Amino acid sequence: MQIVVRVMPRGGRDAVEGWIADADGRPVLKLRVAAAAADGAANAAVLALLAKALGRPKSALRLVAGQTARLKRIEVEGLDSAALAAAFGPPPGG
Repeated sequence: MQIVVRVMPRGGRDAVEGWIADADGRPVLKLRVAAAAADGAANAAVLALLAKALGRPKSALRLVAGQTARLKRIEVEGLDSAALAAAFGPPPGG
């Protein structure tokens, strides 16, 4: 399963802020990480934060799009919609 996230690097702390809808009404998970967006530090922090929140090993997560953008698409092996909703609540419109 893939999750779209909006990341705020240098956000002061690592936290999941919850679901928001993008301009097209698609669900996006809003995250903040303390790491700066340099040398992949923020991307690594995003993967670690999601892995911890989902109870999955970091090796089960892969950044598939948005390496240098705030909007990123993360693929999570073995994740279903029920586990996603249990971790973060149901996405808007879903």
